[in-house]
Amino acid sequence: MRLDKLLANCGYGSRKEVKLLIKKGAIKVNGELIKQVNIHIDPKQDCVQVQEATVRYEEFVYLVMHKPQGVISATRDSRERTILDLLEDEDRLRNPFPVGRLDKDTEGLLLITNDGQLAHRLLSPKKLVGKTYYAEISGEVTDHDVEAFKQGVKLDDGYVTMPGQLTILKSGPVSEIELTIMEGKYHQVKRMFESVGKKVVYLKRVAIGDWQLDPELKKGEYRRLLEEEISYLRKL
Repeated sequence: MRLDKLLANCGYGSRKEVKLLIKKGAIKVNGELIKQVNIHIDPKQDCVQVQEATVRYEEFVYLVMHKPQGVISATRDSRERTILDLLEDEDRLRNPFPVGRLDKDTEGLLLITNDGQLAHRLLSPKKLVGKTYYAEISGEVTDHDVEAFKQGVKLDDGYVTMPGQLTILKSGPVSEIELTIMEGKYHQVKRMFESVGKKVVYLKRVAIGDWQLDPELKKGEYRRLLEEEISYLRKL
């Protein structure tokens, strides 16, 4: 990789600004002062320093966010606030994107990364990666609904869902449930309950596989994933 490209990707300014830093003698590679802008380096092997500070290069970025209501799961939008608007500038440099979409009024666990292969594996129904939601439902959820979800329900467009695991936490005029599904159709959880005559009034994703939402993360907060979390998700 060209040195100026690496430094630009790491947030040290545009390529033009990086070239000025190099010309001013602010850049070292493996302890040697660099004067040329077009040299190539191996970011995994070579030590790059800017004004004596070591540059940390990451090919992929992995972030977990407790998505709040009121923002959309997109990278850009001309009218709505997106989840990227909640990230620090340095965390947007690698062009990360949300893995799957949570509706504007849905909150909870959201993975943000630029690792396309990992995103594809987690989203593919063929991989059978469960996504678990906590929801509050207007209407009494019954064992009949549990069985219907287990078989798969027909949505308003005629699509029959894959089996879902519905657990009733509290049944009543406003029921509380957990639902694990293996796919992510548009508004799927809401449409599944509409198919049995009920309405979702609150929805929160709490887990992907066995990876659960960090209870320390407040709504709108995010952090980098731990190595063990990344390893777990890669194995799903």
